[in-house]
Amino acid sequence: MKSFMIYNLRFTICLVIGCICFLTSCRHDIVYSHFTPIASEKWHTDSVVHLDYTISDKECSYRVVVYVRHTERYPYQNMWLFLNNGMQSDTIEFYLADDRGKWLGDKHHGFIEMPVLIEENYHFSDTGTYYMEIQHGMRDSLLRGVSDVGMEIIRNGEK
Repeated sequence: MKSFMIYNLRFTICLVIGCICFLTSCRHDIVYSHFTPIASEKWHTDSVVHLDYTISDKECSYRVVVYVRHTERYPYQNMWLFLNNGMQSDTIEFYLADDRGKWLGDKHHGFIEMPVLIEENYHFSDTGTYYMEIQHGMRDSLLRGVSDVGMEIIRNGEK
């Protein structure tokens, strides 16, 4: 009987700790997440990815992350992107592979997903609907091997 009570106590303690870990790790801080597929994995330089999102809390700071999903057929080590949100434009370069050609992003089912931090502590001036336009800035007019382009906006939690 005593061993049954010890087992039951251990089980209850493990269950409580597991629930606490689950509830604290699964925070819902992602305000926006969307990926736009690139037709036939060929991103034309004139093709602009347009993403609309809504911000409902202007007091928080946010991380803005752009994602590029590509295959191993992507021919370059780096990528240039043109970003435009209506208030400012920016050109960014980031690396998809190291000097030896090893892909840097996370591999999932034949695709490599590369997150690119655009803003770490961004404060929106007001609530409402915003947009981001993303266009590749590579020399090739048709960029092969890019399957999706997306963006996440994540609430930092501090006010």
